[in-house]
Amino acid sequence: MRHGVDHRKLGRKPAHRKALLRNLMNALVHAERIETTVAKAKELRPLADRLITLGKAGTLHSRRRVFSLLTDKEATDKLFATLAGRFIGRQGGYTRIVRTGFRVGDGAEMAIIEYLPVEEKKAGGKKKKAAAKKAPAKAAGKKKEEKETSRPAARKVKQAAPKPTKPRASRGQTQKTPEGGQG
Repeated sequence: MRHGVDHRKLGRKPAHRKALLRNLMNALVHAERIETTVAKAKELRPLADRLITLGKAGTLHSRRRVFSLLTDKEATDKLFATLAGRFIGRQGGYTRIVRTGFRVGDGAEMAIIEYLPVEEKKAGGKKKKAAAKKAPAKAAGKKKEEKETSRPAARKVKQAAPKPTKPRASRGQTQKTPEGGQG
């Protein structure tokens, strides 16, 4: 059973695994997009999202925490200067994992993990569509309410009379069946 198993081991000892994830975090912050195996990308995602959350806080304490995770001043500065500002209006899900196929050498499944790009806001385009989608939903909800209120009272379901049961023999006793055998 997998009780309490928290993370993938990635075939490495704890110190090696920590160094690997630190290097992946640094590469992701610098390049904003890296290609790695699916397992490594899935392990990296919560750490990368946590970096953005700390960057959005913008406090001295959060800056020190990010630096302790990355140990790279340039990456820390970039995170606080550009990346955190990109996701101010977003409550989570800052990264995307896209599977790209299999590696030629060993057949490992590969993926691209990247920070989401800046969302382009169109002038009133989305608001009109959202309002148009909500209006029919409200009208449909009113129609359902009308149908429910206009229905006659629920019909009473007739319950079938209980079927007569044969008396059963108590433990250890056998009962003779009409065919002459024992049952």
